[in-house]
Amino acid sequence: MAKQHSEPELDRELADLPPALRWREWMRRIEAVLFATASPVLRADLARVVGEGASVDLLIEDLAAELEGRAFEVAKAAGGWMMRTRSAYAPAIRAVADVKDQVLDLNEFDLAVLAAVAYHQPITRDGLKDIFGKEISRDLIGRLHARDLIGTGPRSPQRGAPYTFVTTEHFLIAFDLESLRDLSDKEQLLDAGLSVENAEAG
Repeated sequence: MAKQHSEPELDRELADLPPALRWREWMRRIEAVLFATASPVLRADLARVVGEGASVDLLIEDLAAELEGRAFEVAKAAGGWMMRTRSAYAPAIRAVADVKDQVLDLNEFDLAVLAAVAYHQPITRDGLKDIFGKEISRDLIGRLHARDLIGTGPRSPQRGAPYTFVTTEHFLIAFDLESLRDLSDKEQLLDAGLSVENAEAG
């Protein structure tokens, strides 16, 4: 039987280090966590790797300042923080790296339906039909599901209790939104590539 190796307990306070080195070590811990995680990390989770009196927000600010001029940055998304390559380097990445799985590859109508889900969630296929004046195909819904941009929401109280659709955390990340409250800024959504006008006009 293999021996169980227990991880040493994390010293959050680092009381044996001078203040400047302690702060830098906390920054490095946050950097390591963000670098190793594919999805945004919440403030409460980052607080678990630093001292009790340390400000996660100030540590993030200092880390972001240190990364100025680098190819990647600390970005706020979906209520937390994540590491992200700066958009200026997107063409270089696409020229060499295999990023097919990360490309949304959605047409204008797909994006319009996605915007309608974002603004009217939770919404059923019948609700989408009312907005666009035509049936929304299961294939289109499937494409949005496959890219993890929408998920299944609660059952509608309507007859037959149809499923509803809602946006996902990946939706927020893909369109650089910190939370769904940012949807009120339609210009930001347009800049991100979502055709809100099309969604509303149908």
